Amino acid sequence: MPPVYLLVYLRVIGGAALLAFGAALMPSHWIAEISLWLGIEPFPDSPLTFYLARNLSLFFGYVGVFLLVIAADLPRYRPLIRWAAIGTMSFGFLQLIVDSMAGLPAWWAVGESAWTFFGGVLMAWLDARTSKEAGS
Repeated sequence: MPPVYLLVYLRVIGGAALLAFGAALMPSHWIAEISLWLGIEPFPDSPLTFYLARNLSLFFGYVGVFLLVIAADLPRYRPLIRWAAIGTMSFGFLQLIVDSMAGLPAWWAVGESAWTFFGGVLMAWLDARTSKEAGS
């Protein structure tokens, strides 16, 4: 399999993650309205909750930057892909625990963690498939 599939995957996921920077800067009332629209309890009007929400968004945005940097020079950063995949899979597993502990709806906890875990599996699979052809 040509490494182009891995490159496209890294660029799409990385590019999508960049959108989280917007969430970090959105007005507070938008965050509260989105919470209600999703059917989650009203978002607490507290500096700590907004701090956590915005910093998590910043974190995801920087994950997007990280993936785009890897994709920009795949031969150089190839060893990081395996670790990014392992980290994504473990993050997905731990997400299920944390989301459940937080009292989020089951559809949220299972859906978010399953997609995250699957994303790591797909990254690992693409890496393994394209590494054989690249001879790395």
